[in-house]
Order: sequence, then structure tokens, then C-alpha cells
Amino acid sequence: MSYKNGKDFLPPSLLKELQNYIQGELVYIPKIGQTRAGWGENNGTRKLIEKRNREIYQMYKSGTTVVELIQRFHLSEDSIRKIIVKTRELVQNVAK
Repeated sequence: MSYKNGKDFLPPSLLKELQNYIQGELVYIPKIGQTRAGWGENNGTRKLIEKRNREIYQMYKSGTTVVELIQRFHLSEDSIRKIIVKTRELVQNVAK
């Protein structure tokens, strides 16, 4: 993305209207119809974390204790419990 001076390419009437709202500042104008990818969607991180969370939930359901999950996945107790609750809700919603 490069910097462009509005006076070099905007019609004078549009430039004058924009100056009523902002002067001398940088403004980002997004592309039409382009949506940004969510966090971790392009590099696969989101899928890896979802897979890990499902594994944590399945292990918990199979009898693995929270302490054992903490040691295995190197996460805090709070994180493990949040993963269990959130994944349980997702599983229940899919089953409906």
C-alpha cells in the first residue's frame, strides 16, 4: 500500500468535500467487496487450535484430569476450563 496525494487524482469537488471531514491526515480506503480473513485462517493456525481444543475436550470426557491436561498442553487451568466449556457448547449445538 502506497501513499497518494488526493489532489493528484480526486476530482476537486470530492477533495473539497473530504476536507470538510479530515485534513492533512492519512485515510485508508478499503477495496470494494473485499473481506478480510479472520485471525489464523490463511496460515492454518485457527484449524490447529480447533483440533487441539477438540482433543482436550475428548481427553477430558475420557477421564483425563484438568491437571493432566495442564501439564500436557502447557496451558493455564483457566484456559483448559474455558476450552472444555466452549467445546462442550459447540458439540451440543451441532447435536441439535
